Amino acid sequence: MSAVLNDRLVHQADVDTQHRALRFLTAGSVDDGKSTLIGRLLFDSRAILADQLDTLEKRAAGAPIDLSLLTDGLEAEREQGITIDVAYRYFATKTRKFIIADAPGHEQYTRNMVTAAAGSDAAVVLVDITKLDLSEKELTLLPQTRRHSLLAHLLRVPSIVFAINKIDALDAPAEAYAKVHAALTNFAAQAGITVAAIVPVSALRGDNVTQPLAADWYDGPSLLQVLEGLPTVQEAVEGQLALPVQYVAREGEGTGNQPRTLWGRIAQGQVKAGDTVQILPSGETAVVAEVRRAGETVAHSVAGESAGVVLDRQLDVSRGDWIVTPGSAKPTQSFEATLAWLDTEPAIPGRKYWLRHGNRWVQARISAVEHKVDIHSLAETEAHELAVNEIGHVRIETQAALPVQPYASNRVGGALIIVDPASNRTSGALLVR
Repeated sequence: MSAVLNDRLVHQADVDTQHRALRFLTAGSVDDGKSTLIGRLLFDSRAILADQLDTLEKRAAGAPIDLSLLTDGLEAEREQGITIDVAYRYFATKTRKFIIADAPGHEQYTRNMVTAAAGSDAAVVLVDITKLDLSEKELTLLPQTRRHSLLAHLLRVPSIVFAINKIDALDAPAEAYAKVHAALTNFAAQAGITVAAIVPVSALRGDNVTQPLAADWYDGPSLLQVLEGLPTVQEAVEGQLALPVQYVAREGEGTGNQPRTLWGRIAQGQVKAGDTVQILPSGETAVVAEVRRAGETVAHSVAGESAGVVLDRQLDVSRGDWIVTPGSAKPTQSFEATLAWLDTEPAIPGRKYWLRHGNRWVQARISAVEHKVDIHSLAETEAHELAVNEIGHVRIETQAALPVQPYASNRVGGALIIVDPASNRTSGALLVR
């Protein structure tokens, strides 16, 4: 591909990124005010339908409306006053569009938080300042605050924002904010987390959520101003091609030599007619005869787009295979990964599990647990198994070879999920090292 065309594609990707909706999740401990914060954003941005608002006002019976009910839609959530499932909401300002994922704070539903984080451009981690012992010399953050921050960091959520909530409940908010700010900064430095911003808010009253805080001790941006300035994730257009095959379609009738179209969403790079590609795990190579998108033949297709590839010769290609730049990936049956364990049954070496990589399912086992991460000290400690919500470093052995890639360079090729074959529960998330 010519340098001019490549530069044009990269420039177009930058333009698309600027106009994309920002996908962000709210995370943190239970009752930190995540649902209320989202309700405040929706309320202040006028993203609530009239009938929704009318229902909330009737339910409040003259008292201030409960904004958390805008996201807690399940009956069990309203009964228990907690978030269980991930709730997605949409709103827009004059300058940007947003898609919010309200993730559960309870440890029991950490797997739902991981699901929300995997596709997010940013994470807003709430810190309930009223739950912290401000008399401590060295402030101790809540375990779930640390866990959710670490998970967002491991899942490579590009921007992490800490929102110190319920600042209005304190008599000396300036001193408290400074102390919590220092604790968060220290924790982030130890964990290697780059913090986009730390802002004080009151989700209940709306202080510093959409409008700047009227206080002499804080002159920074509001939470909404921070969100409006954050970048969105853009898949690497200029890298090596990586396309997981999701569906194989045959053109025309009969069983002759009609061309087959290999459909999938490009995870990395770009493809055009004339490119030489390799099919994995078979290792066969072919030349791209045609590229299709939305039923039409196109000149090229880039990362983030769903595309159909027609090859110049018939090869045995099925769902779960990968189309890549020749030599860019090598299938393996053994690799190391970071494992976030989400199941109540511990992760035990030697036990068989199902793995999903791209669109392929394979049997596998954890051959070894090298260590686990202590979320309090961030130290790597010896471990022989991982309990629920623990994070560790493991070695995986698979029944069939997979073209895995480091998660740091490819969020699709480097991510896998583990499923318990007996219960069919999603038991863990693997990030290839």
